[in-house]
Amino acid sequence: MSITLVNRTAAYPPAELIEPAPYGYIHLAAAVAPPTGRTPFPPRSPARTALLARLKTAARELEARPDVVKATVYRAAVAPPVRTGGRGPIPHDVVVLVETAMPEAISDVRASVSYERLARELAQAASDVRTTEATCVKRIGDVDKTRPGVFLFNYFLADDVPAALELWDHLAGWYVKETGLDNSTVLRPAADAGFAFVNHARWDGGLTRFAARQFGTPSFRTYLLANLKANGVTAVPVLYRLA
Repeated sequence: MSITLVNRTAAYPPAELIEPAPYGYIHLAAAVAPPTGRTPFPPRSPARTALLARLKTAARELEARPDVVKATVYRAAVAPPVRTGGRGPIPHDVVVLVETAMPEAISDVRASVSYERLARELAQAASDVRTTEATCVKRIGDVDKTRPGVFLFNYFLADDVPAALELWDHLAGWYVKETGLDNSTVLRPAADAGFAFVNHARWDGGLTRFAARQFGTPSFRTYLLANLKANGVTAVPVLYRLA
């Protein structure tokens, strides 16, 4: 199925991509104290703060393995309410992203004592934990997880995944032009995960600056949102900070 581009313009060419990252990914999303009702902001939670400290310790132990490239712990900052018709991920206020040296290493990593400790910490503290194994299928550039910033996990729901991935190229082009995006990895689940793929990216600065650059641009609605709607694709974005 070919995609439909609404308000096509030369100002937003498809994003320039490099080779996908060769890693394997384990994406753990947990609901510890997620937003409730219409508010997009997770409430303050001493239990979550304590959990994040334990997860960071477990992540450092996991990174000591030669087959683990990086293990990063995130806390949600903003989870805008999105109507998904009952599909897709629920708001998760804690995410751990484990990058393995290669996809084939995922099973060994998940069987390790350090990973089991991390997963157990999540299971004991959260009301919902979802674990997804994935590979990188598209990349603008590597996401720098070594310093603070605004981090995005944008979950895409689509019946036609190849078409949605093609559409992502054009939507990413908008982000490159309007927000200065210079990094992004698209992770596709190895099995049914409730979403087609998730886009991970990072920006310098704070949430206010990011919101102004995104929502303050008229084409956010006339180009970005319009093209999602025209192609039957739903995006569920959640913004995070490093824990």
